[in-house]
Amino acid sequence: MGFVRKGYKSMFGIIDIGSNTIRLNIYRMDGDTPVLLMSKKDSTGLASFIHKKRMTEEGIDRASAVLSDFHGLLKILDVEGHAFATAALRNVENSEEAVDQIMRASGLQIEVISGETEAELDFVGATRGMKLSTGLLVDIGGASTELVVYKEQKIVKAFSMPVGSLSMYDQYVKNLLPTKKERQSIEQAVLAAMASDEDFFAGRYKKIDGICGVGGTIRASCKLNNDMFGLQPDNHVINAPNIKKILKKLETPEGADHISTEKMDLLLRVVPDRIRTVLPGMIILQTVIKYFKSKMIHVSYMGVREGYLYKKVLGQGEEE
Repeated sequence: MGFVRKGYKSMFGIIDIGSNTIRLNIYRMDGDTPVLLMSKKDSTGLASFIHKKRMTEEGIDRASAVLSDFHGLLKILDVEGHAFATAALRNVENSEEAVDQIMRASGLQIEVISGETEAELDFVGATRGMKLSTGLLVDIGGASTELVVYKEQKIVKAFSMPVGSLSMYDQYVKNLLPTKKERQSIEQAVLAAMASDEDFFAGRYKKIDGICGVGGTIRASCKLNNDMFGLQPDNHVINAPNIKKILKKLETPEGADHISTEKMDLLLRVVPDRIRTVLPGMIILQTVIKYFKSKMIHVSYMGVREGYLYKKVLGQGEEE
């Protein structure tokens, strides 16, 4: 049975309030398939506005301004809007207060989803975009990383770690690109976050060959992979050892006071909107690859936003 029926709206705006970016996607439902009509994003960097575990007024104002613009666009287009927030707003001590201020300023209703729910929605979205049988789903956000172990198209384990590309950059990287020592510090933070979970601490899922990667960090990693290894731009598969090779090539030498023109040119040409965060994000990815001894990453272009549309808005879900 398709989603579109008599009297049922077929266009939806999904707003993802992430730690690195705030994005609005507008979809038209073609039967049970979402067709992306428009995508707008703002590199708000909400995770950078957290001070002493609280979202600052500057961060609240920044989010409110972006969301007010998005809400205005949805009203002009007469499209039903749904907004959700992830790690940057769920993990702060003033989460309820900050979200309430943003909702009143922007006119939007905002659902703050848990880390486990985010992981589950990633899986729901990704399963609609590609066939997933058995493996590991990884979504590296600005302030959290979601891991989903799945078997025979069912979730076995969903776990959210409080480490992300922007938060790791802010905490550990002094200049623009990380050094080897900074990379090692990020790796240790990721391993410590994984060890906080009983299953991962016990090594119950130690060898998973295939990773399904979703989200902006992994899409940016794929762009770098395709460019640096001479692959076609529409290639969506990364040979896992390539991540380590890219990191070694782009890391800053210890004691260097400048970044080579070659490295800057590459990043500005391939991933201009993720210059600060792509390498910390790839360090998280490499740590996960090493832990699970993974061999291949299949990049999905559907994830949490599509999962939210399917499960939260349209009432469909992974259990089906």
